[in-house]
Amino acid sequence: MAAGLLLVLRTGSAAGLEPIALPPPQTEGGRPLMQALKERKSTREFAPGQLSRQQLGDLLWAAFGINRADGHRTAPSAMNAQEIDVYVATDGGLFLYQAGEHRLQPVMEGDFRPKIGGQPYVKEAPVNLLFVADFARMTKAKPADKDFYSGANTGYISQNVYLYCASEGLGTVVYNLADRTALAAAMKLRPDQKPVLGQAVGRPRKL
Repeated sequence: MAAGLLLVLRTGSAAGLEPIALPPPQTEGGRPLMQALKERKSTREFAPGQLSRQQLGDLLWAAFGINRADGHRTAPSAMNAQEIDVYVATDGGLFLYQAGEHRLQPVMEGDFRPKIGGQPYVKEAPVNLLFVADFARMTKAKPADKDFYSGANTGYISQNVYLYCASEGLGTVVYNLADRTALAAAMKLRPDQKPVLGQAVGRPRKL
């Protein structure tokens, strides 16, 4: 279906929304790695318009998708805990990326972006990624190390997003979260789930 993502997501309550299958990632094309590294930068002004479903699927797969038959991912994870969940916030709702099925699972309807960060570009960008660590999966890590590992693992995922955006001519920027306690409550997270970082993605505004 070629329609923009939000045309599908705006209807109904979160409980009534169906999971959204994403197209298989396009792993050919794009800028070469060295050129993407050269062009990697932060963008804080975004043009109007949505990402296509293909772009969103490719973005999420690049961030933390499954790239091997054994379930390993495009970003490293200490002790293979794979504790970072990638949420997707648009003006239509909040969704959880399920890498195994390569799909979006609805979490709640409505524009969740203002709850993530107070910066103007958070509302401008059509897609905001929210990285949440699930400490319950980190069974092999010492309690004192969980913050460190989850922070490092989030950084790997975020850099994958930066490189994908540089390769595809999109803009992105990471940002600190407005209020982690309030955000966790709004998302109905468990006590051992911790919001870590936000990242806005969209088409850069040409100045």
